[in-house]
Amino acid sequence: MFLYFVRFKLFLISTILLISTSAFSSEKNITYMQILQDPNNLDLNLKYAQQQGKVGNFKQTISTLERLNMLYPDNVEIKLYLLSVLVQVDSPEKANTIIEDMKLRRDLSAEDLETLQEIEEELKDREPSLWNLTADVGFGATFSNNVNSVSKTRLKYDSGSIAAFTSPKHDRTESASIGITATRPVGEESSLLLNFGHTTSNQYQEADDDFQSYGLTIGLDTTLSNQSLSPYIIMSKTDAQHDADSFSLMLGVGGFFTVGERHSFSYGYSYSDSKANHNLSDTTADETNAIGHGYTFGYDLIITPIISSSLSLGYSDSDAKVDAGNDYETYEFGIGLNFAFPWAYIAWSASTSFNDYKVADTTVDSTKLRSDHATTTDLMITKAIGDIFPFIDPNRTLFINLSYEKTFSEANIMNYDYLADSFALSFSKALKLN
Repeated sequence: MFLYFVRFKLFLISTILLISTSAFSSEKNITYMQILQDPNNLDLNLKYAQQQGKVGNFKQTISTLERLNMLYPDNVEIKLYLLSVLVQVDSPEKANTIIEDMKLRRDLSAEDLETLQEIEEELKDREPSLWNLTADVGFGATFSNNVNSVSKTRLKYDSGSIAAFTSPKHDRTESASIGITATRPVGEESSLLLNFGHTTSNQYQEADDDFQSYGLTIGLDTTLSNQSLSPYIIMSKTDAQHDADSFSLMLGVGGFFTVGERHSFSYGYSYSDSKANHNLSDTTADETNAIGHGYTFGYDLIITPIISSSLSLGYSDSDAKVDAGNDYETYEFGIGLNFAFPWAYIAWSASTSFNDYKVADTTVDSTKLRSDHATTTDLMITKAIGDIFPFIDPNRTLFINLSYEKTFSEANIMNYDYLADSFALSFSKALKLN
């Protein structure tokens, strides 16, 4: 317990240091909520476009400049700025359209006309690149106060009898990940995404989280009327160091639409098929093989230029190979608040889930059908390293993330009455490969 308080104190000190040092950041970040609150402000929008371009978010830069181009059709500087970004991200179709329109103007200065001709020549000499490649790397550590969900009384039911929980509570897990993402446009309104990711995890005392995982995601972003839709396929494999390997396949679709400038609604459905090897090291692993269905609904509200909120509802159903203790339904409700301060991004969320199991687990207590609910609270702070040390991260693409999570679980079986909390420190960076 002493180590836990020491770690928690270090977490608080790190948070205070992060906030205090970032208060002296010379460059104020402009948030998307500020743009929505003042969409016609030319100076604000141009600064936002430049800011997004610096961090490599060219899609947001282009959409901002395209909107400004419609609002200020006579502004040559906006058109030239948009052209330079379109050339940078290899979007010749849009760039040539703007060039042809500008050629019809009679008010272009000699300098502007020369710049336009240089951009046109660059487009002719460049072979179009359909694919945009990026890499995401990250590493971090999680410190858990109750990694094995030991009950509050340190007692549990075991085949109907009361026994002691002998599992350790305190542990830490170190992890590292890398992901390669390839995207390309498909028509005018859609884009294709391919992502391959690898994660390695090492647990300090126990081996439950010692594994290597591999994942492949194929997704499509498109629009239908006023709906933004994203169907996807996710395939993954997990190689556990001391357990059976597991495989999963997930198919799903997510969507959202906006109502006015401050409201948006999201929804989604997913189908999953999870399997584990039946082998000598774990002869019961395949008992949890399951087919799952999940449904989600969300609502987001922009409260102020800095504060936004979210509500979420979810339902999922899992049907396992062995029903006892594995078949269950989950109902979930969540709420969140996001604060996009100039010096850091802070997100707070709380969710409550209710789990109803369908068949009693005889290995625990054959007289009771398990039912439980858990409330989880999360707090996360994200900060660009470049805001604190500009010489290390001048483009602000390296982020430090601090998070804290606390779970209260209550059930009609003492095994699942527990308190658990953990805090994590991680770093992440995005790299453009072409």
